[in-house]
Amino acid sequence: MAGADQKEGLGSHAPFSLTGSARRETIAAASPFSVPDARPIDPAKFRDPDRTARGEPRAKVWMDRLDTLWINTGTLCNLACPSCYIESSPTNDALVYMSAAEVEDYLDEAEAMGAREIGFTGGEPFMNRDIMAMLSSALARGFEVLVLTNAMRPMRRFEARLLELPRARLTFRVSLDHHGRALHEAERGEGSWEKALDGLGWLAANGFKVAVAGRRLGPEDEGLYAALLARLGIVPDHVVLFPTMDAGADVPEISDACWGILGVSPAAPMCASSRMVVKAKGAARPHVVACTLLPYDPRFALGPRLTEGAREVALNHPHCARFCVLGGASCSG
Repeated sequence: MAGADQKEGLGSHAPFSLTGSARRETIAAASPFSVPDARPIDPAKFRDPDRTARGEPRAKVWMDRLDTLWINTGTLCNLACPSCYIESSPTNDALVYMSAAEVEDYLDEAEAMGAREIGFTGGEPFMNRDIMAMLSSALARGFEVLVLTNAMRPMRRFEARLLELPRARLTFRVSLDHHGRALHEAERGEGSWEKALDGLGWLAANGFKVAVAGRRLGPEDEGLYAALLARLGIVPDHVVLFPTMDAGADVPEISDACWGILGVSPAAPMCASSRMVVKAKGAARPHVVACTLLPYDPRFALGPRLTEGAREVALNHPHCARFCVLGGASCSG
């Protein structure tokens, strides 16, 4: 659990509760990616870190290695997408900008712990004016670097400086919520489709490794994304399609027995090999969280240092089940 300083920074500024919020319920109908006709989650679920609502031992995951360190650069974004799990927007500063100096301390720790990759996420990372210093430092240390971006105006402001970066270990993952304009713009706003494709094309044309993050609505989506990218003449490093995320929709809890029933290894979820650093509004210092999907939940806040965060995590949230164990997804791609 978080220390007192982390709880103070999180409590009054968390934009939604542990099981969903009124805001998320209000906007769910506005998103094409909400869970259709979903039953509300049983309030008895995801309460006890040790037992499921049925009384079974809850599944837990040990971090056996640090492969990826995620840096959340802040929740401010140029867009306000209805189904954004972190509720990024032009006004949400629940997680404030990390500074380059603060990131340096965590890069030191990550290097000492043998991390392979540094991921930058937000919000929109290019809203943070220190982003270029952060990227340069991570690359200079020899890390693989992954940047999650919408490839729109905030990124394009840095074109000249991006062209100065080495390309070999740097990948930009661009968000395309759908392989067609209509659903993408239903989520991200009118005019966002062409701007995203233009930014993706600019990156590819200038020799950067690119990837795409989208949503899986049906079994045909992989092929349709591949067809879109082929028409654009882009060969991506990878395409990752995420399951629908809705913390207020019912989902089974994951008990310890589920590893064998589902044929899933406890080493598979993200929390076995990654951590994220965030800075909550009002907090004096950044802190470590267990998962990129749970930046506000104090149950997943692990203290100010990466070494403190290398411990057991109870899969005590709907996202643990829907995204990681049942969805088989990972933010690292």
